[in-house]
Amino acid sequence: MAVMCLTSTYLAIGGVDKSADVKSVTLTVDVNPLDTTDFASAGWTEVIGGLKSGTLAVTFQDDFADSAIDNDLWDIIGTVATFEVRPTSSAVGAGNPKWTGSVLIQSLPVGGSVGDLAVKSVSWPTTGAVTRAEA
Repeated sequence: MAVMCLTSTYLAIGGVDKSADVKSVTLTVDVNPLDTTDFASAGWTEVIGGLKSGTLAVTFQDDFADSAIDNDLWDIIGTVATFEVRPTSSAVGAGNPKWTGSVLIQSLPVGGSVGDLAVKSVSWPTTGAVTRAEA
């Protein structure tokens, strides 16, 4: 098993590479458990997988200049945008898969604490399927 340190993770929103603005990114995909427990379950809960959902959590290093991250995200708030996440900025392939889908740009925080780095930490829900590919 290969172990890696994330140093060049790739994130595109709406087809535009935003990696230079990203401090952290996490894509989480969940499956809703449906309880199928019955009297034959011998006192154990039994479940099957139901609907899938996901969340794209990103911490952007904020920049308020024209054509910078705050302006770019402000232009698409309330819309559905595509995303692509890769472990590295290298080409997609074995060992560097990509995850793609769409998210609802539903929130854009502004602010922080005195002396802290200006960041935007967002958590956007996926809409539709999320796919994984190595080519």
